[in-house]
Amino acid sequence: MANSNTKGFGLIPAGTLGATPATGGQNKYKIDAGYAHSIFQGNYVQIDSAGGANTNPGYIIRGQQAVTNPTIGVLNGVFYNAATTEKPTFQNYYSQVTPANSEDITAFVIDNPFQQYLAGTSAQLGANNPAIEAQMGRTMGMAANSGSTISGQSDNTLTVASIHDINNTWRLLRIAEDPSNEDGTAANCTVVVVANKSQWFGTGTVSA
Repeated sequence: MANSNTKGFGLIPAGTLGATPATGGQNKYKIDAGYAHSIFQGNYVQIDSAGGANTNPGYIIRGQQAVTNPTIGVLNGVFYNAATTEKPTFQNYYSQVTPANSEDITAFVIDNPFQQYLAGTSAQLGANNPAIEAQMGRTMGMAANSGSTISGQSDNTLTVASIHDINNTWRLLRIAEDPSNEDGTAANCTVVVVANKSQWFGTGTVSA
């Protein structure tokens, strides 16, 4: 049976490991003024340790250039002073803006390493239940940062074709309890993932 979803929705917070209280907590980070790549709500991010043509070291950058990229969390919105009006402005995604006086943009990032997320799959997890269960505990990522400039929401899915035991950003835990989207033999199955801890507690980021 096909799933009712027809495209992805990025990563949506859904509880924590161990069923501990899920506060939906987020912290403030900075995006360099004029950073040249959009980041949508539900896309994951990282801190740039090297700097480059698009940003300086220490700022938030998109995290989805490759499925193996480490992450510090998931973007949940930005705040800045608009260049034309100088009014405080909140958006649920980052859209390549340069604020008034070239100030930095404040990024709100869901950064609990034990936060679980809902995500959709790009393809079937397996042809039958044993094949699907064999994927649990393995890792996947998302390629590129895409989404809607109307809603601000990511439309990315987890890339099943690149599933790997240890290398990728998100650890697959289980199929979500979503009756219209829980068919693992079809694309757009909703699953529950958590950040790959071997990456989180490791080192290194990738420059934009």
